[in-house]
Amino acid sequence: MTARDRTEQLERFRRAVGARLGLRFEDDKLELLAEVAAERVEATGARSLDAYVARLSGEAGRDEIRPLAARLTVGETYFFRNANDMEAFSGLVLPERVRRRGADRRLRILSAGCASGEEPYTLAMLVRSAPQLAGWDVRVLGIDVNPAAIARAREGRYSPWSLRQTTPALRARFFRSEGRDARVVDDVRALVSFEERNLVEEDPELWAPGSFDVVFCRNVVMYFAPEVFRRVVARIAGALVPGGYLFLGHAETLRGVSTEFHLRQSHGTFYYQSRGEEEAGEAAAVPEREGPAPTPPPDARTAWVQAIQDASERVAKVSAAAHAAAAQPSLREEALPRSGAAPREDGARVALALELLRRERFADALAALGGRAPAGGEDVDALLLRAVLLTSSGDLEGAEGVCARILERDELNAEAHYLRALCREHAGDLAAAADHDRYALYLDPTFAMPRLHLGLLAKRGGDLEAARRELSRALVLLAGEEGSRILMLGGGFTRDALLDVCRAELNACGGIP
Repeated sequence: MTARDRTEQLERFRRAVGARLGLRFEDDKLELLAEVAAERVEATGARSLDAYVARLSGEAGRDEIRPLAARLTVGETYFFRNANDMEAFSGLVLPERVRRRGADRRLRILSAGCASGEEPYTLAMLVRSAPQLAGWDVRVLGIDVNPAAIARAREGRYSPWSLRQTTPALRARFFRSEGRDARVVDDVRALVSFEERNLVEEDPELWAPGSFDVVFCRNVVMYFAPEVFRRVVARIAGALVPGGYLFLGHAETLRGVSTEFHLRQSHGTFYYQSRGEEEAGEAAAVPEREGPAPTPPPDARTAWVQAIQDASERVAKVSAAAHAAAAQPSLREEALPRSGAAPREDGARVALALELLRRERFADALAALGGRAPAGGEDVDALLLRAVLLTSSGDLEGAEGVCARILERDELNAEAHYLRALCREHAGDLAAAADHDRYALYLDPTFAMPRLHLGLLAKRGGDLEAARRELSRALVLLAGEEGSRILMLGGGFTRDALLDVCRAELNACGGIP
């Protein structure tokens, strides 16, 4: 067999395993895959790797899920991991569920991809710490495809490494020493059960409608192929009660994956709440952010949006001169259709407006889109472009109204959150401005402009350490930012100009940390 034949066989094995487990295996895992493939060919007595792949792809392949999962899925975790998530769960989600479920006093929680059980036990400990849940029927279910991990979870015995983020008080309350190890107390273990389940497979019993109040699926879906990610999230959405909660890993987002959830932020973290209850009745909303009242509108000389407005004024003068010289008559005529002319299709109007934006002719671009956004008739891309043009023209109130409409239809629109941040700064609500920047960055960690804006807001607030940190990150992101996004959201500045602004502000704060 040639090297090419072996490579092609291994690729077929990679695809077959990916289909069974839903996982993506990058090229750096090829050596491990080759090792596991050889093991399974020998263990099953298959004539060849291709014969084993055929077995794996057929009905008999279900028997191979357990040994493959034991070798190819590794879940390193610990108790009270990502403390902000746990604070949001205990400080907001549990009290909200108590209010909603007070009649039946029943709560169901799922930990999907629970590995060796630290996460579901942590959730049960937080339940035991909530006096308002005394006497409730609470169950925490931990599921994982790895049988060895489930066996360890059921044992409930852990090394000091798994307890590295557990305070002495929590250790004393919820664990009993067994030599160097610690075992979870029976009072907590009574709330938790564990099952072998494969998230990739159809499982009507697990995903029955309304089965869960809260689902934790952290650092799991990031390893799935995109189509598997979408299927799993759709199942979770169907299994949650209306207004139920979903916690993902910090590197995971539903942007472009699902529209069945509202994005929430509290306790320094992001999570999701399923749609349904809010639309049907009273909203189960996150409480208003506590903090000082909004500051007075900032001095225009210090606001980031002023830079955009200055650029707009400069552009307006250039545009006026161009109009006087009739430099672009045909484009001007296209931008301002005659009264009674048939309306252009959205795509053509947006394309024309983008070209006018590129030429920094904001008023003409707005005219090309039409005077006002039609109620419900303009798509999100056209609305976003309208918000950009209103911002660039200095109409921040109008821009914020359009952003609100975008976010009503697409809560996970990072660009709309960024524009909303600019509008909130202009209104003097700097805390809300920073919140919207953080939303944008959670939804798209590569987005440079909200990172730059966060740095400038931190500098204005006197937090030079945070300013240096954010501006340093912005400097890196700006170098790789999409040119189209700089055109749309860079306030009339080129990439080089934005880099110069970032460097100058960073130097003013003391340089790179």
